[in-house]
Amino acid sequence: MGNRTTTQKETKQSQHLITSTSFQTLKELPTRLSQSQCVLHKHELLICGGLGQRACYSYHTLKNEYKFICEYPSDVTLIGYCVVKLVDNNNNNNKDRSQISLLSFGGFFKHTLMMKYVSVWSNISDISNKSNELNNYNQWTPFTDNHNHRIIIGKNENHHYIGVRAVIGGRNNNLLFITYQYNNISVFDLNSFQFIKHDTLPIAADSYIHYHCFVSKSENGQEQGQEMMKTNKQKYEMLLFYFKTGLSIEYDEDDNIFQFHQLSVCDDIVLFNCYAHVCINDIILFFGGLNHNNHIFSKSVYKYSIEENKWTIFQNTLPNSLYNCVAILSEDNTHIHIIGGRQDDDIELSTHMKTKVHMWDDLQLVINELIICLFYLFNQIQINNK
Repeated sequence: MGNRTTTQKETKQSQHLITSTSFQTLKELPTRLSQSQCVLHKHELLICGGLGQRACYSYHTLKNEYKFICEYPSDVTLIGYCVVKLVDNNNNNNKDRSQISLLSFGGFFKHTLMMKYVSVWSNISDISNKSNELNNYNQWTPFTDNHNHRIIIGKNENHHYIGVRAVIGGRNNNLLFITYQYNNISVFDLNSFQFIKHDTLPIAADSYIHYHCFVSKSENGQEQGQEMMKTNKQKYEMLLFYFKTGLSIEYDEDDNIFQFHQLSVCDDIVLFNCYAHVCINDIILFFGGLNHNNHIFSKSVYKYSIEENKWTIFQNTLPNSLYNCVAILSEDNTHIHIIGGRQDDDIELSTHMKTKVHMWDDLQLVINELIICLFYLFNQIQINNK
């Protein structure tokens, strides 16, 4: 019995060591946050409010520092909303843009706002001298059509947008794919400012999706999967997970139709939602979650392989049970940042941590090693040529 106790103790200590080394704690958030929305812009993570928190911040991944951007308008209450980064097709390389546009919409109290963002880490006065279009940068403004009429997405249709999730796609990156309760998917055309498609998701009658996983199958995992991958000239694929529901969603833009295919869901995760998730390469990673039936919080980490339709449960776990946090990739795809959330005591957190992608994705480890080898060979060639 004594040997068994010693072995169990050593196993727990070893597990704690593995977990501790898997996640690096970063500088605390300026405020406690849960249900936050986060967007990547170069070396910045743009943290756009949270449950009952209107303040927005930029976190610089190289400096490990935060800067205040702005606040949502005082008449906006943030509960279960969504923020996406819009794609400018007039710029050949969106990653090099100094200005980006964000769209914030949905929630229990519907809002639809836009922000033209210029880095708060740059010299704003220098940038302003180069453009006359930055009068309303770094503040949330009403979303308007070409005639300056205010648009509230989903208001006229009486959609239920609490816990809504969305991605940007389409041939010209002008389509907003929205998934929302109870079992709906809609397509909103950002050029014509109107819905062009509504459909019903094939999910169980006793389910209604909210705070779920909804990602696009991206080519290389960048931009957190918001740029849709073309499976041929006109078809785009998305993935949705919610409790026991797993769906591959294919949209034919030319014919404006959806096709749905059932996917397997791991038995251990079917009772949870409100997890953080991130899509990279051929996998989706899930962190934590909430079991609403018995109010149990998870600290597990799961991996879903898109190509193999296979789930993996990791021995490594989060340092603590966590839900309503948000996960986002770094620009170089080497780290995953996990921001805010709620813990066992159900108190909002100001924690910010990151973990290396290769801890969870074997393919990324191979890619990193290949880059190192190529860099070494390149240096050797340069030395030999001197």
